[in-house]
Amino acid sequence: MKQPPDLRSEIEGRLADVGEFIRNQREVASMSIRRLAEAANVSNPYLSQIERGLRQPSAEILQQIARALKISVETLYVRAGLLNEDSPGFVGVREAIGTDPHLSPEQKQALLNVYESFVATR
Repeated sequence: MKQPPDLRSEIEGRLADVGEFIRNQREVASMSIRRLAEAANVSNPYLSQIERGLRQPSAEILQQIARALKISVETLYVRAGLLNEDSPGFVGVREAIGTDPHLSPEQKQALLNVYESFVATR
């Protein structure tokens, strides 16, 4: 059964968005795709396909990726269209820093380093 063009383009957009978000979070965390794949217990080629928007990850895979990136799974669920943006959810510090368009990658990393140093001292 073929999907209507509008629905198909929305799904493709969501896949590209979640994949790009995962790649950005991985880069902010200074992780290679191989290291993230190992930490999330998924194959390297599969993770690469997710990042390029070619595969639609299940909720379980998104949870594994979120855990490996140390971000909230709700953020990935919203990006993937599994959770409504209006649903109550916690956006963590790491996600907020990683998605801020006003910060350079170096600034994001510096802020993450400072945040991690504060959290580590608890």
